[in-house]
Amino acid sequence: MSDLSRLQIDDREYETRLTKRFAGRKAYAPPDPKKVLAHIPGIIRTIYVEAGQRVARGESLLILEAMKMQNDVVARDAGTVRAIAVAQGQMVSKGQVMLEFE
Repeated sequence: MSDLSRLQIDDREYETRLTKRFAGRKAYAPPDPKKVLAHIPGIIRTIYVEAGQRVARGESLLILEAMKMQNDVVARDAGTVRAIAVAQGQMVSKGQVMLEFE
């Protein structure tokens, strides 16, 4: 792959430099509303729900501790918990799936 590339917008041609980092980037995927992801790395302190449980919008799902701060993760919408992908005391990384809804 060449470092230089040409880009045409309307009738005008532009020269651009593509980096290896840009070329190897992860493709964008829209967020899945049925999955609850960790927004920061941390430790799961408390899980309030169980698989099969119906939850209301705004209901607490779990506590994610990061940098000694307790982050209350709440349901964005009402729904039924399909699966819990984490355990109490588990370390999670940013973007890791914690819960799934049906």
